[in-house]
Amino acid sequence: MRIAMIGGGYVGLVSGACFAEFGSDVAVVERDPKKLAALREGRIPIYEPGLDAIVAKNTETGRLTFGDDLSAAISGADAVFIAVGTPTRRGDGHADLTYVYAATEEIARSAKEGLLVVTKSTVPVGTGREVARILRETRPELTFDVASNPEFLREGNAIGDFMRPDRVIIGIDTSGPDEGERATRIMREVYRPLHLIEAPIVITDLETAELTKYAANAFLAMKVTFINEMADLCEKVGGNIHDVARGMGLDQRIGRRFLHPGPGYGGSCFPKDTRALTAIASDAGAPSRLVEATVAVNEDRKSRMAERIIAQAGGSVQGKTVGVLGLTFKPDTDDMREAASLPILAHLHDAGARIQAFDPEGMEPARALLPDGVIYCEDALEAATDADILVVLTEWNVFRAIDPDRLSKAMRGKAIADLRNIWNPATMRAGGFDYSSIGRI
Repeated sequence: MRIAMIGGGYVGLVSGACFAEFGSDVAVVERDPKKLAALREGRIPIYEPGLDAIVAKNTETGRLTFGDDLSAAISGADAVFIAVGTPTRRGDGHADLTYVYAATEEIARSAKEGLLVVTKSTVPVGTGREVARILRETRPELTFDVASNPEFLREGNAIGDFMRPDRVIIGIDTSGPDEGERATRIMREVYRPLHLIEAPIVITDLETAELTKYAANAFLAMKVTFINEMADLCEKVGGNIHDVARGMGLDQRIGRRFLHPGPGYGGSCFPKDTRALTAIASDAGAPSRLVEATVAVNEDRKSRMAERIIAQAGGSVQGKTVGVLGLTFKPDTDDMREAASLPILAHLHDAGARIQAFDPEGMEPARALLPDGVIYCEDALEAATDADILVVLTEWNVFRAIDPDRLSKAMRGKAIADLRNIWNPATMRAGGFDYSSIGRI
């Protein structure tokens, strides 16, 4: 199979590399000169465990190439995937589809024959139909097929998620003369290696595929928000949120994943997709009240976490040093998008705190997003040095192994606000710390 991938960002790069690993010839189109230069030199512009190895392997074999010429990339391709950004549109929460539609028009203008055009980006219901309309209007003499193939990649686990997925969702436009038969055949061939591991492949219509992505992410965001509220309740009544989560998660109807309390969800998907789903639902006349509440509760939680830190610091952080462990929205990624650290540290900075932080991968992207006064440290112990209070915002494994005695000697104060529950409360308190965590007393 020959595949063109429009967009060399997170989704496009991971998907393109994995399709090449499946055995397809993949041409990735990336228009950002710096990103393209990095990819051609073998430098991966994002942090994702295992991605560098799979990219290097497949570029060496020639199955994976990078360029900025869309026309050349789609020449002879069996399918072209659109994997460009769909950020939240200012003002109304809808996904901004400018890049998707621009890519569609360019594909139509450049195609020498009819293609299967697949939206890989997360897009609202109706986008596939609009892509089909743009293709027909731009090149009425060519016959295009359209499909939707949303990604379900967890940052930090993306390679495994792609190669061993829970399921693959494929939406097919059946309005053409062959009722989507050619598109279905091509998509099944693209994912043929997954038949060997019996991964479920769900073939449905465009609208259902598009909505499934939003529904899945919104449900998981609600799950995170629910366990956070239960953690707050545990603190009031003397419960242990980890035992509550385990008791819930052992119920196969619920499952164990996404039942980890923290300062609120973030990242490139949950915030954007929950907002988009509420906008889609409102426009359709079927408001999603649960998702609306999830968005509001999650935003409020981040503000309350900042106030919680200030309270533990004695009611004020003015002139005090706050050590911070972790900045990214989750471990094993350098992604700072919608990270809980952003509003929390902005709040502490505005309250007069001196902030010194360490993150294994996120400090460089954090510099452009956090207040100018934040100090970036070489390691976790440096971030803790002379701190009046230490705050854990991301549960990197390297933090779990820190010796409490070394931590105690480095810090000036004894207060620790562990917002990811990485340490044992009894151990930390035995070490003399004023230790607080989420949903445990």
